[in-house]
Amino acid sequence: MSLFQFTARRLVSQISCGLKASSSKKQKFCLEMARPSSNMADFREVFAKAKHIAIITGAGVSAESGVPTFRGAGGFWRKWQAQELATPAAFARNPSRVWEFYHYRREVMLSKHPNPAHVAIAECERRLSKQGRSVVVITQNIDELHRKAGTKHLLEIHGSLFKTRCTNCGNVAANYKSPICPALAGKGAPDPATEDAMIPVEDLPQCEEDGCNGLLRPHVVWFGETLDPDILTEVEKELEICDLCLVVGTSSVVYPAAMFAPQVSARGVPVAEFNMEATPATNRFRFHFQGPCGTTLPPALARHQTEIIS
Repeated sequence: MSLFQFTARRLVSQISCGLKASSSKKQKFCLEMARPSSNMADFREVFAKAKHIAIITGAGVSAESGVPTFRGAGGFWRKWQAQELATPAAFARNPSRVWEFYHYRREVMLSKHPNPAHVAIAECERRLSKQGRSVVVITQNIDELHRKAGTKHLLEIHGSLFKTRCTNCGNVAANYKSPICPALAGKGAPDPATEDAMIPVEDLPQCEEDGCNGLLRPHVVWFGETLDPDILTEVEKELEICDLCLVVGTSSVVYPAAMFAPQVSARGVPVAEFNMEATPATNRFRFHFQGPCGTTLPPALARHQTEIIS
């Protein structure tokens, strides 16, 4: 087992999704490095030579498309923050309220579109694939905007708003219905004065597998749940072979995703961070480009003068 795999498995076994690691665990990943460079020409030289590029994305990418993050001050739906609703216990207590929250988020996302950062990543993947080079996107986002932009090699480590999982038979299925069930039509308003709809369980989304009719839940990783081990294995494989890593629009404080890029950097692979501000991981990386991802990323991933496209 590789050093990355060992550290990842141990950390994931100890830290549930969405929680911050203790300061002692953070120190394990700390590397003494010079302040990162913001020299785009130097980054472009590294980019031109990379054969396997891993791009780790977070909420900051989607925020530029107008997607609510539900983190920090003001991140409320009605009177609750996401951490109070996106848990197995909350769903067990009040599945109607949780489904109203996710129905609202699904409906909001149907009106949102990829921004220049999403488009630049998808275009880069298409272009480099013709050169025998690879790009993988490892995203913490559940909004599918990368998919809408055309990204093919996509690992959604926290799941998707547009997939459901049956609490009875476990079947996972794509679901783009609007509304997802008749009882949720017109529900989910975020205003704090809105009363809960109190929809009976039998009227909430139901499994359509033959003879099941089990209650569906969003196929997302909730607070207190661990990542899908199969997806984590894929992430590990990609990070083991990458020779360039980009961290785009993520705060680098939520584990286990926050450990990915520092572990890549620890084995000497260049890491470039694109973010609105510095993060706790910034000084561990070779490059840091501050500003909106939709502005900084397109020129970084544009065709390099040395690229040969047949």
